[in-house]
Amino acid sequence: MKRQILIKNARIVNEGKIIEGDILVEDDIIKEIDTSISVKSADMTVIDAEGNYVLPGLIDDQVHFREPGLTHKADIESESKAALAGGITSFIEMPNTNPQTTTVEKLEEKFAIAAKSSHANYSFMFGGTNDNLDEILKVDPKTVAGLKLFLGSSTGNMLVDDPKVLEKIFSSTDMVISVHCEDEGTIRQNLAKYKAEYGDDIPMELHPIIRSEEACYLSSSKAIELAKKTGARLHVFHLSTGKETHLFTNKIPLKDKKITAEVCIHHLWFSDEDYAKKGSHIKWNPAVKTAKDRDQLLKALLDDRIDVIATDHAPHTLEEKSNPYTSAPSGGPLVQHALVALLEMHHQGKISIEKIVEKACHNPAILFDVEKRGYIKEGYFADLVIVDLNSPWTVNKANILYKCGWSPFEGNTFKSRVTHTILNGQLVYNNFKVLNVKAAKRLTFNR
Repeated sequence: MKRQILIKNARIVNEGKIIEGDILVEDDIIKEIDTSISVKSADMTVIDAEGNYVLPGLIDDQVHFREPGLTHKADIESESKAALAGGITSFIEMPNTNPQTTTVEKLEEKFAIAAKSSHANYSFMFGGTNDNLDEILKVDPKTVAGLKLFLGSSTGNMLVDDPKVLEKIFSSTDMVISVHCEDEGTIRQNLAKYKAEYGDDIPMELHPIIRSEEACYLSSSKAIELAKKTGARLHVFHLSTGKETHLFTNKIPLKDKKITAEVCIHHLWFSDEDYAKKGSHIKWNPAVKTAKDRDQLLKALLDDRIDVIATDHAPHTLEEKSNPYTSAPSGGPLVQHALVALLEMHHQGKISIEKIVEKACHNPAILFDVEKRGYIKEGYFADLVIVDLNSPWTVNKANILYKCGWSPFEGNTFKSRVTHTILNGQLVYNNFKVLNVKAAKRLTFNR
């Protein structure tokens, strides 16, 4: 017998419109969308979404779930559960684990881990280094999300800093090349200056001065220049400066763009004014910068120069975060609170729900050619999120699902909450509880 879920009285957000109606899910597929669908059998699960919004499950194109090798901070099981609680139904995980995902063999090992333990749909990026071009060329683009290059070192030190190697990689692959852009020379120079002044205990508010606008712009503009020269398909991760937004265009539709950009929740939410209170809890690479940068990033997101919203979810333990500046790692956990933070920005009049769905659901699917996800359409996989826009709750230790046990949003009261998450046609999250249902699938790509 077919498994069925009927969502009644929903405000369905899809492709720039909000329509009121019902959604019938049969097995793992959206079977029917109509103004009114009747209950067809006693076995059917019926969810009354009266007054609430139904969004496609979010696709997060950049997470660090720390497995293998760094599982004291996080693992695929714990963080994928937190993702479902935050309405993220699919994630693309990064290669800077231990060992790094820089050989086909290590990539397959990660897929095997996810097949057993992931609670959300999954894929991985393959990592590029100064000396693994042979391995890059073995990767089948139909099986992975893309290639990740660190043009500025970050967690796991996978810095690609040989210009000849870089050009060869850009010239040799059709995969989407996602890059972390910060100029290493500039950062080292800035760090040396402040280390001479403060030793290891550099004030946290100097982080955006050390990992400066100049470091970001220098690196991203070089990457774009190289992509234009080689014809590579380039995606620039986590823009953090207003200056960088002018490197991107909104003159062509996303499906035709060769050079695209992403912004992360923390760069849209925090500013350098928050270091005094939050300290290392908002220490990310690239750094959270000024309120002016934050405003310009939002403007570029709204006018389509920036294509995608992601989290760059990257947990560390509180113990690690309490170290002095030079040894406190960069990164923080975000998947559980990203959507509610965006909905808070909607309440503040900064972004429409339709735009949130475009940037966090539709566009990652277009950009990475994700098959039959990211939209609410008949025949697509039933990855759906129901949100109540008027049900306030406060982030605290008791309701945080991250393995690291903390959040930069602790103490924040959000007006909206995720009430239900449906993954491949199965209810996997219901009112603060992740259900013990294994419905996750490996992402497939239309390439």
